Amino acid sequence: MFRVLTAIAIILALAGFGYWYMQRSTPVMTVAPTRGDAAEIVYASGVVEPRNWAKVTSLVRERIVEECDCEGQQVEKDAVLARLDASEAESALHELEARLRLAREEYRRLSVLADRNAASRQAVDRASSEVAQLEALVAGQKARLDSYVLRAPTRGVVLRSDAEVGEIAEPGTALFWVGQPRPLLVIADVNEEDIPRVEVGQRALMRSDAFAGRNLEAVVDSITPKGDPVNKTYRVRLRLPDDTPLMIGMSVDVNIITRVSENALLVPSLALRGNEVYVVENDRAVRRKLDIGIRGLQEVEVLSGVTADTRVISPFPEDLAEGARVTLAKE
Repeated sequence: MFRVLTAIAIILALAGFGYWYMQRSTPVMTVAPTRGDAAEIVYASGVVEPRNWAKVTSLVRERIVEECDCEGQQVEKDAVLARLDASEAESALHELEARLRLAREEYRRLSVLADRNAASRQAVDRASSEVAQLEALVAGQKARLDSYVLRAPTRGVVLRSDAEVGEIAEPGTALFWVGQPRPLLVIADVNEEDIPRVEVGQRALMRSDAFAGRNLEAVVDSITPKGDPVNKTYRVRLRLPDDTPLMIGMSVDVNIITRVSENALLVPSLALRGNEVYVVENDRAVRRKLDIGIRGLQEVEVLSGVTADTRVISPFPEDLAEGARVTLAKE
């Protein structure tokens, strides 16, 4: 009998503990939806560049023998920025000019002999053709000699110089950047799935590590019609204000505002899993599905499902059961 009574007592104790465990209240943090503006954004990364500028590159592979000390200085169009070693090209030109002189002398000699019937017209024609070929070679070599002098393509400031006397200039490698320091643009790459939402005139907010905490703004200026099929991006140019602190070459994070919902009902993003939240009703946790509008990084616009006086559990309680008893913890 003692053993039976002991077993009954243990069972009753376990049942009581289970009932208490099931009926206990779980403390939760709650928030009330707030009113504010919700913004839909498109993210991109970009680089600050001048609107008007050009790169100066070499067309030939040759050693740099002269460089202007003009970085940061204003230069006129066609100003000499650097010279390359043209000794071999000049020697080739002198050789062609010497051959041209001899060819012209031979042409004049044969022309005189032909007038005296001492030379054939075929010989004169061959000499004339030789003169014409050498004149073309001399003109081409003189044109090539011009490529040994690097000139400013436009009037502007030498924004940067990477030329050093003694180094080898490689064809296609930019040695100078010439342009106007103002106005400035941000050149951003936007993913192709986001580009349909981007339009000229939209406002953009930016962040730069160089100016942490400062509000930086721009306006969408233009969108390149053809995208990059490899990177699946489109180039978007954003116009910066004249008083921007950003400098040429800086990188920025760009948030293009594509849509704004004013006076929207907002709940924290942490309170949601997908489109669902937990709310407190009659001291119990109730799972509720919401109709969502704009999703931001910190807050989400709610179109329906909660009201301004609803107590929403935040952050979303992963281990809380539907209908569980809850108590409100201090916020």
